[in-house]
Amino acid sequence: MKFRSVFDIIGPVMIGPSSSHTAGAVKISRVARTLFGRQPEWAVISLYGSFAQTYKGHGTDIALIGGLLNFDTYDERLTSSYKFAKEKGIKITFIEETAIADHPNTVKIQIGDKDGNMELVGISIGGGKIEIIELNGFILKLSGNSPAILVMHQDRYGTIAAVSNLMAKRFINIAHMEVSRKEKGQVALMTIEVDENIGDDTLEQLQMLPNIIQVTKIIQ
Repeated sequence: MKFRSVFDIIGPVMIGPSSSHTAGAVKISRVARTLFGRQPEWAVISLYGSFAQTYKGHGTDIALIGGLLNFDTYDERLTSSYKFAKEKGIKITFIEETAIADHPNTVKIQIGDKDGNMELVGISIGGGKIEIIELNGFILKLSGNSPAILVMHQDRYGTIAAVSNLMAKRFINIAHMEVSRKEKGQVALMTIEVDENIGDDTLEQLQMLPNIIQVTKIIQ
């Protein structure tokens, strides 16, 4: 068996010295790019704890920029992500936060363009594994290690059951599911991790269900 690098054996295939500070950072910002749905024109990246203290030396900054450019953890272009971002006209601002976060490797990513913006908070928990813990003010738990969909919907009776029933009819097994809302009866967010990628036809059917606002797929 041929290995590309030692990280094929003990961790993710990646560019950079630290799976937590580089591979994890790439994955977090790549999820942000996926959820935003397009290349952002600007990004404000706030770093907490260990991320804030060591991000330059460990390449966390280039990793986060690379993820926003849709580079994977092993993409050799990561080392030149500043250059590629500049060529695309993306304005990047890093902020070293002094507030103490619940996890030492925490990052808040705010991205946007003339058509909209988005805010995401993620943590790198080691070995290239991540969790997305907040999206536009909604509290959630998204591992980033399995295929997943995020379903924005009106907080109405039967909506969760309708989504679950449709997925059951399609023989899609739900591995993890959470629902978050800011206020009763307003907008809510379903986070659903599944065992296999969901086809576009299923996404279209989910989008057509009553009370559904938006369905977004995250492919692993």
